[in-house]
Amino acid sequence: MSHDTLAIIWFGLWGLIWTVYFILDGYTLGTGMLFPFIAKNRQERNQLQEAVGPFWGGNEVWLITAGGATFAAFPAVYADMFSFLYTPLFLVLIALFIRAIGLEFMHKDDNPLWQATCKWGFFTGSFLIAFLFGVTFANLYRGLLIGVNGYEGNLFSLLNGYGILGGLLFVSLFILSGSLWIQLKTAGQTAVRAYRLSRIFAGVAPAMLSLFFLATVNRTPLLDNYSEYPVLWIVPVIALTAMLAAAYFIFKKKIGYAFTAVCVTIFTKMAFGFVGMFPNMLPSRLDNVYSVTLFDAAGSKLNLTIMFVVAVIFVPIIIAYQSWSYTLFKDKILKESAKGYQ
Repeated sequence: MSHDTLAIIWFGLWGLIWTVYFILDGYTLGTGMLFPFIAKNRQERNQLQEAVGPFWGGNEVWLITAGGATFAAFPAVYADMFSFLYTPLFLVLIALFIRAIGLEFMHKDDNPLWQATCKWGFFTGSFLIAFLFGVTFANLYRGLLIGVNGYEGNLFSLLNGYGILGGLLFVSLFILSGSLWIQLKTAGQTAVRAYRLSRIFAGVAPAMLSLFFLATVNRTPLLDNYSEYPVLWIVPVIALTAMLAAAYFIFKKKIGYAFTAVCVTIFTKMAFGFVGMFPNMLPSRLDNVYSVTLFDAAGSKLNLTIMFVVAVIFVPIIIAYQSWSYTLFKDKILKESAKGYQ
């Protein structure tokens, strides 16, 4: 394969890895954001901890893989991204620490103050990760303030209306995903409360997605590729259809179907953005001449080839292991027997 072909393949894999991360960690982030509002006592906290405990670490492997793939396949993008977006990505790192501490150490002490601190730490970390990643990717769709001297913006320039809308979209989608996951994994009052919240977010998430697509039409250059290749419009159409299907299944109490539909929504929403960005990876809002394309940023042909072989071997192993873990922990968690996450 030619260097350009390998670069395009890796752009697709890069987008796919990020998308898989958001699908998998989306429900654990959503569970974290819902944690203080659904778990009312120690045993119910145990239930929610066990609902995500066996999976959240494995889900975050995809985040590490996304960073590693960016570094290995597109070193120029890795360098520029962690320079241009240093502040939000640093805040994501801090939020990952806070989230992990809240979940891991919650039941190390029965002191009510300790419990409350860990509970709200779990919530805060989960919210910030979802919101900041949403802001980051929305700004990638919109274009960054990249000029002749590099990035000319700051954190506050990222917190524009479109960026905030992207953050709120991620939050609403992940909360909906988390509420459905809780219903799939637990029984009793936790599932009842989760269902009530899922009915609310079955209205909020479609509204946010519709607003985001409408803002994308007016605020970003993403539609250039869609105008050139009209068949690509099937991607946002599937996203909206899946989102409405999720709402329908929730009200019909077909929770498994609803969860699947939300996953399809996240997948196609991310695909919508990556397809629109192509071939840019770090688009400039000031002048397209300053944009970083996948062809400019890609590593050498040998590097991309080796990485491709590694991906072909090890990604199926990761998928097989995670599939096995979901099979192993498939049973619903009862309040009476829940032991928490130790």
